[in-house]
Amino acid sequence: MEKIKCSYNEHKNVDAIKICCDCKIYMCNKCENLHSGLFMNHHVYYLEHNINNIFSGYCKQENHFDKLDYFCKTHNILCCSACIVKVKKKGRGQHSECDVCIIEDIKNEKKEILQKNIKELENISDSIQTSIKELKETFEQIYNNKENIKMKI
Repeated sequence: MEKIKCSYNEHKNVDAIKICCDCKIYMCNKCENLHSGLFMNHHVYYLEHNINNIFSGYCKQENHFDKLDYFCKTHNILCCSACIVKVKKKGRGQHSECDVCIIEDIKNEKKEILQKNIKELENISDSIQTSIKELKETFEQIYNNKENIKMKI
């Protein structure tokens, strides 16, 4: 993954360490120090090498800065409005042709699927427990039959 650079023109060759989702800027260490003193209530997040592992509620695509309000069913990922916009320009619209829905809709759909899967797993577990019980009874019968045969011999 290519490193994101600071948004400030005089630091455009310096790697950014943080993103401010309110100002929609990337900041190097110097800019972040100034920004944090001026805007203490802004939503600022560290940019890490593996930025996809951080869930802030904001899109991690470069220059998107928007909240994750959508779910792309085609790619099974969260998206912002810039990700799904129909105009494909400057890295936008990557999911404009995909099957996209609002997060709330997919949340309910996934919850129903999860509940169905839990019920199915409970049924499988019950079936396995029944099979184990039957196997134990069968082994016990076999053992008893074996002992009876020994006695007869």
